[in-house]
Amino acid sequence: MPVKKKKTAKKKTAKKKTAKKKTAKKKAVKKKPAQSRLRLWLMYPPKHITSPVIYELVTRFGLLVNLRQAEVRDEIGIVCLELEGPRDELKKATRWLERKDIKVEPVEFNVIES
Repeated sequence: MPVKKKKTAKKKTAKKKTAKKKTAKKKAVKKKPAQSRLRLWLMYPPKHITSPVIYELVTRFGLLVNLRQAEVRDEIGIVCLELEGPRDELKKATRWLERKDIKVEPVEFNVIES
């Protein structure tokens, strides 16, 4: 009986090795685009103050958003965002914001640390 146990153990390890090779090949094929980070100031006109613009950035362009600073009043909304995602999606997102009449400017200094 001990001989049979050794044979089945060898078969199991052989199956595990082939399974690992297959998953390694699949992982090598899938490459994510290079991630970039962008810090922006957004100035909202009054018509967009109550709109879910940041939510739309996340859902439309698949970006990670970090809200760094915000001030919203009746006449204007000013938001500092850190966006992270593929470079082409970041470009599309900034163009989309500008088409919605939201003024977009790069952050010149670190808002939190300075």
